Amino acid sequence: MAAPFDLKDDGVVVIIGTGAGGGVLANELAQKGISVVALEAGGRYLPEDYVNDEWESFGQLAWLDPRSTSGDWRVAKDFSGLPAWIVKAVGGTTTHWAGASLRFQPHEWKAKTTYGEVAGASLLDWPIDAEEMAPYYDKAEEKLRVTRTGDRPGLPGNNNYKVFEAGAKALGYEKVHSGNMAINSVDGDERPACQQLGFCFQGCKFGAKWSSAYTDIPRGEATGNLEVRERAHALRIEHGPDGRVNGVVYADADGNEHKQMARVVCVAGNSYESPRLLLNSASSMYPDGLANSSGQVGRNYMRHLTGSVYGIFDKPVKMWRGTTMAGIMQDEARHDPSRGFVGGYELETLSLGLPFMAAFLDPGSWGREFTTALDHYENMAGMWIVGEDMPQESNRVTLNTDLTDQFGMPVANVHYSDHENDRAMRAHAYDRGQAMYDAVGATRTLPTPPYPSTHNLGTNRMSQNASDGVVNRNGRAHDVENLFVSDGSQFTTGAAENPTLTIVALAIRQADHIAQEMNAGTL
Repeated sequence: MAAPFDLKDDGVVVIIGTGAGGGVLANELAQKGISVVALEAGGRYLPEDYVNDEWESFGQLAWLDPRSTSGDWRVAKDFSGLPAWIVKAVGGTTTHWAGASLRFQPHEWKAKTTYGEVAGASLLDWPIDAEEMAPYYDKAEEKLRVTRTGDRPGLPGNNNYKVFEAGAKALGYEKVHSGNMAINSVDGDERPACQQLGFCFQGCKFGAKWSSAYTDIPRGEATGNLEVRERAHALRIEHGPDGRVNGVVYADADGNEHKQMARVVCVAGNSYESPRLLLNSASSMYPDGLANSSGQVGRNYMRHLTGSVYGIFDKPVKMWRGTTMAGIMQDEARHDPSRGFVGGYELETLSLGLPFMAAFLDPGSWGREFTTALDHYENMAGMWIVGEDMPQESNRVTLNTDLTDQFGMPVANVHYSDHENDRAMRAHAYDRGQAMYDAVGATRTLPTPPYPSTHNLGTNRMSQNASDGVVNRNGRAHDVENLFVSDGSQFTTGAAENPTLTIVALAIRQADHIAQEMNAGTL
């Protein structure tokens, strides 16, 4: 049967969200002949629509519905309504992401076993491991055409990378290259090679960077088995007297409510909206929220340990030219507790345009120290820290019943405070990043506080035991046999690597599982 599907069709899989998890899952299921309705809260924008202007692009793509924050993180003070820069559009945050595509290291699947007891952290081993995930990583790297995998060469290094590489090598670091990037280094898969335009966060104007918006979603639609409903904002998931979910209530662009019946529901709305939706779906049978008998929905929020370091030099660098994040140093990603913390971190090249640099360099600052930094923007090089932060039960997404969105639904409150392991790791990373720039003649180095996050993880974590998490090894809710979580919120721990490749690999694996169960009649 070809799309569109009837609201009363209870044979479809309903997927909420169309990003790295939902968009890939929708296509993978459609390719297997399964009927899918994907609900996307935002509109549809393609490369010709993207704007290479930071503020205008932010207004076009970002999730601007209200949210609130609490905790000791800097974001709660400086950006209390914007805990994250995530996208509300077909393709989700795969429009905005930088493209860095790294596999977890084997030990990172087993953080509790590897790191031991860490006071104040709610560490848990994933119920899956590197060996099981390897074939799905292979498929994900092929889908995304990741550089330095298969026979694909790396991207060229821009000036920002050359400064970064020279500093890293001066300190004796060896694992330094232009990254494993889901950005074409050569033409392929109907996408051109990277044109080195920069502005990767504003959406790739050439489509060289992988995004589900213009790869998986249209391919799924072309099968006739996928219908994407844009500006369809999921409000709650409903269930029958047997406890199984049977449909999703959503608001259309005009605010009218509809219920799409479903055989299976998959939640892929990022680590804020997914737990929020489950909590907003409370009922007499599930009084604490859907899939929440463990009390774990919303808990163990992780955002990666982040921060940035900028260096000012006596000659122009023009760091904004070329691929934004094609540069990585991986030597510090190892687990080496002699440094004073467990887990590790990557350093990756980064550039922000002047408007965001002014906003994020040191929020709230002014005067000569601040203006002279911006005056030297052309001579600046930049890098970003991405490290494994510790899951903590108290870092969590809850419903803020005092603040509602345009549909009258309670919004997400995001509470986050650093763990002492995070603080020790960040101090080490600031030191090494500044040393890299000092080693190649920086006249000044600027460590900057973490920005609003884009790596949102945890909150519906995968666990072996139902009491420890929300979903099982296949992303299926422990409490509800036809409800799945399909995004980064299912992450048990965060590892040191950018998460998108793992989200995609898990979505491919989950599609195999769902199709197998549906075909066997057990789902």
